[in-house]
Amino acid sequence: MKLGALGDVHGDFVSVRAIMHRHPDIGCWVSVGDLADTNGLYESPPSPLYWIKGNNDNLEFVAGVVAATRAPLPNLHYIPNGVAIQVGPIIVAGLGGTMAPTWYDRAPADIPRPRQAPSTGGFPPMARDDKRRHFLRAEVEALRALERIDLFVSHEAARPFHMEVRGRRQDVGKTPINEVLASVRPRMHLSGHHHVYHDDVRQGVRSIGLGPVGESYLLIDLDTWKYERLET
Repeated sequence: MKLGALGDVHGDFVSVRAIMHRHPDIGCWVSVGDLADTNGLYESPPSPLYWIKGNNDNLEFVAGVVAATRAPLPNLHYIPNGVAIQVGPIIVAGLGGTMAPTWYDRAPADIPRPRQAPSTGGFPPMARDDKRRHFLRAEVEALRALERIDLFVSHEAARPFHMEVRGRRQDVGKTPINEVLASVRPRMHLSGHHHVYHDDVRQGVRSIGLGPVGESYLLIDLDTWKYERLET
């Protein structure tokens, strides 16, 4: 069996549909976050897509799905932080969002909801400064306590991951990602956020950064854990 993997979508559901129609034999797909468009809107993909939140997702929509107060869109399956779920024959767990040191040690219940804004196209409002876009220590510890993860999906990258930031080369990877990799030792790790493809080994685990969905995607053989990178 093969699993498809998509990088950040940012509302490019045209590419998502084209990729999935190109591979009708792929029964399940995963995404590393940032699905929503700039208005916080989502679409139903043609095949099952399991996704984690990114820092640019509509967190009010996500909260409604988690609380079961909003019906999820068909074929769109959200993976909450710190939770392991069955996807086909494998166990997948995720850590969506970005890290902010000032919020990292807060309890989930202490993260404030933003002020409400008008809804868009029947979707809940999207706030640009929604603190729920950050992951928390409690979620990282929940992941580290899991007995088994085959595929770990995060929005942020593991360290080291160097990029030019404001004219200076910096390691933009996040230590908590490495901590999860070291504790659980999944078969593979996928990340996004930085829109750069890379293939590394972190804490003895194959760690792959995906480019945007409009550029490329992966097909992963779940028997061998080898993958093929294809242009969109």
